[in-house]
Amino acid sequence: MSERSVSEFRSGFVVLAGRPNVGKSTLLNALVGHKLSIVTPRPQTTRHRLIGLAHLPQAQIAFIDTPGLHRGPRRGLNRAMNRSATAALGDADVVLFVVEALRWTDEDSLALERIAAARRPVIAAVNKVDRIRPRELLLPYLSELGTRHAFAEVVPISAAKGDNLPELTRLLVRALPQGEPMYPADQLTDRSVAFRIAETIREKLSLELVEELPYGIAVEVERIETEEDGRQAVSAVIWVDRRGQKPIVIGARGERLRRIGRAARLELNRLLGGRFHLQLWVKVRADWADDARALRQLGVE
Repeated sequence: MSERSVSEFRSGFVVLAGRPNVGKSTLLNALVGHKLSIVTPRPQTTRHRLIGLAHLPQAQIAFIDTPGLHRGPRRGLNRAMNRSATAALGDADVVLFVVEALRWTDEDSLALERIAAARRPVIAAVNKVDRIRPRELLLPYLSELGTRHAFAEVVPISAAKGDNLPELTRLLVRALPQGEPMYPADQLTDRSVAFRIAETIREKLSLELVEELPYGIAVEVERIETEEDGRQAVSAVIWVDRRGQKPIVIGARGERLRRIGRAARLELNRLLGGRFHLQLWVKVRADWADDARALRQLGVE
């Protein structure tokens, strides 16, 4: 890299923050160009902070996906998720505050309060604008949003459709400090293969079970081994926190668990470019979502 290009290159951390279910993970995946964060319609799907890297000719952006800041149940898991999201704000060079077009809730207010306390530059991304017809309905919302905080920019986008993401990226790059790349050019995330496997299984659990999905459910990869034919053999445990939840996850004659395993295996083959063989076990760990030791073991804390 020449002296001139180094002086003009920008790099830094952009933290995606907001309440649950506004599309932060979908947005991270779209901005990075790879599926790194799992996505489901279920609120509070994201439990861990995750870095996704965008390598651009003029910049390297380390996007940090965070759990949605929320009120509601006061279980240990909820508190840990809120702590994780709040702590990430302190690492930000820029905060990307994600809201849903034409919606504002108490949890949006909570998220903005935490963001304002971090005293970082903030760009607001108004997501899901593709659902708004006619678009003129956005104007009063955008105007009111601008009065809630001294945002550096307010940008209407659709993470799902890709609308206006090049302009959002341009504004984020402009807001970052000058500096050399922080990560190798071939790195996509800070998370391990085991983490991505566990999260993919958890995504397929959420999509299969929908309303039946117990809140106290987690996935832990116990072992990954390379077999003679080159396949990656994975043994993973699905933890539930009530005995009655175990048959819900397994399904009649184990068919539901097999469907979840097939869906996860196909997704992993596509995402990670290998061949995977999954062995899934469902086990009970009573009240793990309120157990500090279990939360540390599962990487939530």
